[in-house]
Amino acid sequence: HALKEHGGGIFHAFRLEAGLGQGDGENLAEWDFDGWIGGDEHKLWIKSEGERAAGETEQAEAWLMYSRAITTFWDLQVGARHDFQPTSTAYLVLGINGLAPFFLETQAHLFLSDEGDVSARLRMEKDVLLTQRLIIQPYLEGELYAQDVRDRSIGAGLADLEIGLQTRYEFSKRFAPYLDLRYERKTGETAAIAKRQGEDRDASVVMLGLKVLF
Repeated sequence: HALKEHGGGIFHAFRLEAGLGQGDGENLAEWDFDGWIGGDEHKLWIKSEGERAAGETEQAEAWLMYSRAITTFWDLQVGARHDFQPTSTAYLVLGINGLAPFFLETQAHLFLSDEGDVSARLRMEKDVLLTQRLIIQPYLEGELYAQDVRDRSIGAGLADLEIGLQTRYEFSKRFAPYLDLRYERKTGETAAIAKRQGEDRDASVVMLGLKVLF
C-alpha cells in the first residue's frame, strides 16, 4: 500500500479494484475498495465491495472499523458493516487482519446482524512475483453461518466458497490492470436450497479490471 504523511505521524493507504466481466453468460461489474487512515498502532479502516449483474446491483456492502495493532503483523478490528443488497442489513464486526505464515494476507471476521444472525468470513491471498511487474495472486474466500438465514436462502454451515487467481501487470505500484479468473460455489445446505429453487450452485467468472493505490 502507498503511504502519505500528513504530519503528526498520520498516514493513509487506499486500494480500489474495479472490473468488468462475464459469469455464466451474464455481464458483470464489480468493485472492491479498502483502506485506512491513522498511524502504526491505531487506524480507521474503511471497506466497500459489490457486484452488479445484468445491470442490477446484486451485492453491495460498506464497512467502518477501528483497527489496533496487537502484534507486528496483526491488527484487531471492531466496527460495523451495512449491506445495501441483497437485503438491507446492519452488522457488528469483530475480526483480525494481517500476515499469516508463508506471507498469506489474511482477513477473518465475525458478524452479528441486526436480526441476531451470526456469520463469519475468511479471506486469504498471496502475491507471487513472476517478474518485478508481473504478479499473480491466488486467493480463497469462504463464508460460514451459525444458523439458517431464510430470507437470503442461506443454510447453516459453510455457505459458499470462492477460489481465484488474479494476474496483474504493475506499470507502477499505484496502477495495475488485471485479469481475474475465479470459481464460486455454494456449499452444504445453501447449495441444497439453491437446487430446490432451481438456481445455479456454482459459477465461473472472468473479470478484466484496474487496481489503483492512492
